[in-house]
Amino acid sequence: MFAPVYLDHNATTPLAPRVLEAMLPFFSRSYGNASSRHEYGRAARMAIDEARGRVAAALGAHPTEVVFTSGGTEANNLFLKGAAAARKPGLLAFSAVEHPSVREPARDLARQGWRIAEIAVDDQGRVDGQAYAAVLAERPAIVSVMLANNETGVLQDIPALAERSRLASQGAWFHSDAVQALGKVAVDFRTLNAAGVHALSVSAHKINGPKGAGALVLDKRVDVSALLAGGGQERGLRSGTENVAAIVGFGLACEIAVARLLEDAAHLAVCREQLERGLHQQGATIFGLAAPRLANTTFFSMPGIDGETLVTRLDRAGFAVASGSACSSAAPLPSHVLRAMGVAAEQAGGAVRVSLSADNNEQQVADFLAALADTTFQLRRLTALAS
Repeated sequence: MFAPVYLDHNATTPLAPRVLEAMLPFFSRSYGNASSRHEYGRAARMAIDEARGRVAAALGAHPTEVVFTSGGTEANNLFLKGAAAARKPGLLAFSAVEHPSVREPARDLARQGWRIAEIAVDDQGRVDGQAYAAVLAERPAIVSVMLANNETGVLQDIPALAERSRLASQGAWFHSDAVQALGKVAVDFRTLNAAGVHALSVSAHKINGPKGAGALVLDKRVDVSALLAGGGQERGLRSGTENVAAIVGFGLACEIAVARLLEDAAHLAVCREQLERGLHQQGATIFGLAAPRLANTTFFSMPGIDGETLVTRLDRAGFAVASGSACSSAAPLPSHVLRAMGVAAEQAGGAVRVSLSADNNEQQVADFLAALADTTFQLRRLTALAS
């Protein structure tokens, strides 16, 4: 069967063989409900506790601070809506480049009496200092800024932003979507918490774990109301019978990702340098180039080439890439991230994202660049003929 070279790891990652192996018993012989008090249930509970410890260790957190969810989207919703439900309506501030799973819950809260404010970013996608100061002057109750952007890979200085929030708007709760950061850069909740971060969202399927598992890492001093009522699982914050197999896989995936972080980052930096050197030679614009970024992510556009068309043609040529966030692909509008960065609509419409993993290699990058050159040549020739 034909299998394109996979260059879309920010959308999802393949399940690691060791992770699958660890999960398999919980689909068959170890099928107990973790809330049951017999041996089957106790075995499931022990597996969840062990996984919770692994996730906590990977994030520099205490196991009691880890609340399992179905993924990053639920974790973001749990914090934003749960925190809002526990407070009087006030101002919720979030960066203009947040994932839809932050932007949309914020809009829902705006219909329930909350005020919302988007914090502007500069042309590299970093939170603008003056805009942030202006928002903090309004004393927000909740602030959410992602650690690593899913489209550009741009990293925000979360400790500094959280510290400013802590000093300027006493009582504000600061949340960060760390879904894309986990496994790619060091993420230490204890350090972040000391700076003023109260909650982090993470997800398994971005780090070679299973889809359907994630976590909200939450400062226990923060009062958050549950989104789901029922059996009272996860300290009452996330009712529902636990997906034991997925949680077990998540725990092991975290452990593996952190153990490999430095080695993988070095390899990815070499591949990305090769990729971006080749893109420059072909006349591409790379977004967020002057900002600190994830070592695996390149978001670019080719002059005069539509991004969706280019993604489709590259797929036919054997390379799986993206035109932006996988979570918003149902509505292929120009990236809101690029619009926030001041990129013109036509150029934003041409954006393509390549997101590598340690399994990709320099030969694949070279082959991609060759396919890109051939594809853009063909598309420009068709455009010329049509005109």
